[in-house]
Amino acid sequence: VQLQASGGGLVQAGDSLRLSCAASGGTINNYIMAWFRQAPGKERDIIAGIARSVQKVSAQGRFIISRDNAKNTVYLQMNSLKPEDTAVYYCAAGEGEWIASTPDLYAAWGQGTLVTVSS
Repeated sequence: VQLQASGGGLVQAGDSLRLSCAASGGTINNYIMAWFRQAPGKERDIIAGIARSVQKVSAQGRFIISRDNAKNTVYLQMNSLKPEDTAVYYCAAGEGEWIASTPDLYAAWGQGTLVTVSS
C-alpha cells in the first residue's frame, strides 16, 4: 500500500486542522492505521492508531483518528492546537494485530505533512 498525507499548514494556537492520508495499491481496512509526529530533534511518536474494524477513535483529548473505507482514506482531526504540536505528521499502515507505538513495526508510511502552530 502507498500512502499520501496532506492537510498540513500554518495555523494559530487554538485552531483546528484535519489531516488526510489517502491510500492506493491496497485497502486501508486490511491494516492497522496510525498517525505519528516528529518534532525537530525528537523521536517519531505515535499520536493515535485505529484498528481494522473501528471507524473513529479519540486520542489524547484533542485528536480524533477516523477511517473512511469508501474513500480509502484515514483522517486526523486536531483541535485546540498548541505551539508544541508543531511537527511533521506521518500516517502509517501496519500489518500486525495490535496498534504498536514502535515505528519500525509499520510497513508503509506517507511522506509527512508539516503542521506549524504559532502562538
